[in-house]
Amino acid sequence: MHKEYYSYERFRDDTKELIKQQKDFKPEAIVGIARGGLTLAHAMAEGLEIREVQSIRTELYDDAQKRDKIALFGECNFSKVSRVLVVDDIADSGETLKEVMQYLKNEFKNIEFQSATLYYKKTSVYKPHFWINGAHTWIEFFWEKDFLLDEA
Repeated sequence: MHKEYYSYERFRDDTKELIKQQKDFKPEAIVGIARGGLTLAHAMAEGLEIREVQSIRTELYDDAQKRDKIALFGECNFSKVSRVLVVDDIADSGETLKEVMQYLKNEFKNIEFQSATLYYKKTSVYKPHFWINGAHTWIEFFWEKDFLLDEA
């Protein structure tokens, strides 16, 4: 399988571009989908000067076994906001992002939710509102690789 390494420098530049794309939406809060969306959520919150950052953790796999249904963990609590940006690293199958967006829209009917990812695969069942790169290979994000301790 061909893999593509996604560096910090590229992340920085792509995140700045995603921040620029928020000019019209003007989110007041950010939800990061754990774990992949947490790095992006933090960076975007800094760039957009948003202190209201929350997270939802999802599980679709038990080791290599795919579950029948995505499990969601954590609850969001929004007060005094009307626009929330939901971020993840990639819309691969799109199942996670679709499930999280449906959950949030059902729980918070008076809030407008939009989504953003660094990567989007055209085969995804959910297309984010904002995205930077098309994905055609397996993406290895710097936060997944650069902090592993060598087993030497």
